[in-house]
Amino acid sequence: MDIIEKIRQLECAARQLDPTGAQRRALLAEVGEYAETFLAALPQAKTYTRDSGHNGFADYPLQDAPTEISELLQFFRREVDTTGILPASGGQMGYIPGGGLFPSALGDFLADVSNRYSGVSFAGPGAARMEGALVQWMCELVGYPGNAAGDLTSGGSMATLSALVVARDAHDIGPAEIPDACIYLTRQAHHCIDTALHVAGLGSVLKRIVPMDAHYRLAVPALERLIEEDLERGLKPWLVVGSAGTTDTGAIDPITGLAEVAAKHKLWFHLDAAYGGFFLLCEEGRQRLQGIERADSIVMDPHKGLGIPYGSGAVLVKQGALLAESFSYYADYMQDAKRPGHDPDTDYAPADYSAELTRPFRGPRMWFPLKLFGLAPFRAALAEKIWLARYFYEKISGLEGFQTGPYPDLSIVTFRFLPRHVDANEFNRRLLAAVHEDGRVFITSTLIDGVFTLRLAVLNFRTHLATVDYLLELLQRLAAELDAPG
Repeated sequence: MDIIEKIRQLECAARQLDPTGAQRRALLAEVGEYAETFLAALPQAKTYTRDSGHNGFADYPLQDAPTEISELLQFFRREVDTTGILPASGGQMGYIPGGGLFPSALGDFLADVSNRYSGVSFAGPGAARMEGALVQWMCELVGYPGNAAGDLTSGGSMATLSALVVARDAHDIGPAEIPDACIYLTRQAHHCIDTALHVAGLGSVLKRIVPMDAHYRLAVPALERLIEEDLERGLKPWLVVGSAGTTDTGAIDPITGLAEVAAKHKLWFHLDAAYGGFFLLCEEGRQRLQGIERADSIVMDPHKGLGIPYGSGAVLVKQGALLAESFSYYADYMQDAKRPGHDPDTDYAPADYSAELTRPFRGPRMWFPLKLFGLAPFRAALAEKIWLARYFYEKISGLEGFQTGPYPDLSIVTFRFLPRHVDANEFNRRLLAAVHEDGRVFITSTLIDGVFTLRLAVLNFRTHLATVDYLLELLQRLAAELDAPG
């Protein structure tokens, strides 16, 4: 067999990877029907189903022979779509919900079919401009100046890593400075901060845990005292981390107060707004987030407040050049992309603002729904979630036996039941298990000051009044059954 014959034989087999038009239409029809059946069943579907523990994938290995799409969809339904938490459901009110907007799936489909590369404008000018326009819109939303910059990331964790790397570089925190470098945050700060510090080589910095007030917000006078004490010791304060909606309680730290302390002592002010940032779209949220434009860096998650599918985060930096200084690069094989006459202001290249070079085209999943629906329904949905949380808080506060945490800043409510006969922590564990067993709605628990606490997070765009009312009725009924004597 000569080389030409060998290549032709391989080509014949390889062409199976490029289906014909008729084959594509048939695949789309079956997958589309599956998706439509899934979405039509959502209102009646359980939000949580306990897993059997059986790993069907172990019995269904990859092999050389092809498999029909109908068989694959049946397997997918059985092994993926009928177990665990159903994030697309409006009953998902536990872990800060994402969404899964349908137009986002269409945007992802087009991005994946075209496989456009958005990292460098030379390779995909339109793709890079789309992502640049989305970053610019978010910068304008938070009130940043025209020289701000940002990046679409895989989520809040990667966005946080990017922000802390920029903060590190901007304050020249090198190996020699780390033992004396101090950062300030509360115990309610998201754990991704610790992960980002570790990955950025800052795991050994001095972490000062700032006390909180009765609403679990950072106490600004305590922050001021800690910074001044560290300065007197000859240490180097450099970073303050605030939260615009903590994961546990939804609390918003006093943003303006943190900004003033950070500015006074020339510290970098990073604001974790992964959960709360997009509430800026509604008046109720803007009232709570005043001063956000004073943060040096901000993290926001479109896969939370905007209902975009998982894998959608964003980092914004007020002085955009600092983001580029930390991540921009040059390699000889990229010389065509960064050709003479390249203007970074007009030829926006997301890879210059990111640790990622190879990256998916993330823009369409966000751009299509924002353009297709317009901003008005997003504003309404976010305001609705704030009012639903307030409604739940007021209703459950009036139910006998229930105790609530602080009034919600945004859309998270903490609460628990105080039983008459047994340990409260153990009782609330059983109450939560009973809610999960019912399965129609899903909530979670957390520990606050060592106390087992139930937690409602209302954010899914499909969560409406009827769902919250169902939860209230369910909690009241289950608590009464569990607390009955004997």
